[in-house]
Formats: sequence, C-alpha cells, structure tokens
Amino acid sequence: MSELLRQSKVPEVTLIFWLIKILATTLGETGGDALSMSADLGYALSSLVFIGVFVVAVVVQISARAFHPLLYWIVVIATTTAGTTMADFADRSLGIGYPGGASLLFLLLMVSLAFWRWVEGTISVDTVTAPRTETFYWVSIMFSQTLGTALGDWMADTNGLGYERGALVFAAGLAVIAAAYFWTSISRTLLFWAAFILTRPLGATLGDWLDKPTQDGGLGFSRFYATAILAAAILACIACLPQRAGSHGGELDATRS
Repeated sequence: MSELLRQSKVPEVTLIFWLIKILATTLGETGGDALSMSADLGYALSSLVFIGVFVVAVVVQISARAFHPLLYWIVVIATTTAGTTMADFADRSLGIGYPGGASLLFLLLMVSLAFWRWVEGTISVDTVTAPRTETFYWVSIMFSQTLGTALGDWMADTNGLGYERGALVFAAGLAVIAAAYFWTSISRTLLFWAAFILTRPLGATLGDWLDKPTQDGGLGFSRFYATAILAAAILACIACLPQRAGSHGGELDATRS
C-alpha cells in the first residue's frame, strides 16, 4: 500500500490541533450569531446558509487526494458555524429548550457514531482515508459541534453559571480527559470524541463571553469584529504552526472500543 493511501485525510491530533479547534469553535459561535442575530437572518435561514457552505466545503475536502490544513479547517469552521445556528434553532425556534435540544443532538451523534462503527468496524480518526469513512467522520463532526453548542448555551444561560464560569467548567472537563489520556488505559478513540465534543461548548461560552453585552457578563465586542480577530488567529496558526496528516498505522485493537 502506498504512503499516500495510508495517510489520513485529517490532521495528527496534537496540542496544535486542539488549539486551532478551540479557536475554530469560538469563531463558530461569534460567526453564527453574527449572521443569525446581527445580520438578522434568523436561525432557520442562517442554518440553511451555513449548511450549504458545509456541503460545498466537505465535497471539496473529500475530493482532495491528500491532507490540506487550510481546507480541513475551513470545513471544521463550516460545521461549527452551522452547529451554532442549528442548535439555536432546535433550542429556541422548535420550543424544546436547551435540555430537549441537547438530548436530541446527543441521540443523533450516538446514532451516527454507532452506524459508522457498524459499517467500518471502528470510529478511530486514524482510519479516515477513504471517501465513505470521511463522510461518516464529517457527519459525526457536524452533530458533535451542534451538540456542543447546545451544551454550552445550556450551561451558561439556564444553569446560571454565566460565560466565564461555564468556560471554566468545560475547561476542567477537558483537563480530566487529558489526565485520563496520560494516566489511564481508557480507549483513545473514546477520549478523542469526548474531548472533541467538550471543546465545542468551551468555544461557545468563550464566543458568548466575547460578544455578549457587558451587563450580561460579556466583553461587548462586535460579533463581526470578534469573528475577524478569531479568523486571523486561525490563519496565523495554520501558517506558522506545523501540521501533518495522521498516519493509518493499522493498530485498531485499542480504537475499536
């Protein structure tokens, strides 16, 4: 098998990956709110716009023959902006509230991951080398991003923690996952998906903290201004920090759980 065929279409999971992921999810919150609220398009129309962008971006990503960092992160940003407006639509426009929206999205994510594992035998990101596997990957990413938005809003708004304390709660959760990664034998695949989900509400609460009015506990930045700053930071990270494709090493015994 050639080296190209053994290369994953997603980046190696390193500290740089998680740094850009948190920036991208924070941008998703400010960018999604900018279109749905500041531009006054509403949640339904904004969701359609972002889903359209996601579909185009993911088709280009799947068609690519190798890993391209900029293209990969464009698709992630598309999932996180779409996830913001979709979660807001489920939580608010459908009238099921944060608990109902989070429960629905958690069920959709579990079904997506279960079907992926049933078809492919594993949900390890190290095996994302073929179009079918990559399709499963991006569908699961979309649901995880949307679920994360609902969890972030639920924690910050409904439970009365506010944006700063909500962010601390999710950061603490990520610290627990990191400790489990280094000091336990828990499935690395399980830990990856848990961390991927939790980085989204962390980004959601950070994004809300940036653009919500000061009287509501935020910094009061313009949503468009905050989005531009985050986009510039992501581009700088992609340009300056090295990323490479993960390797399809074939060691699936620890990732099938």
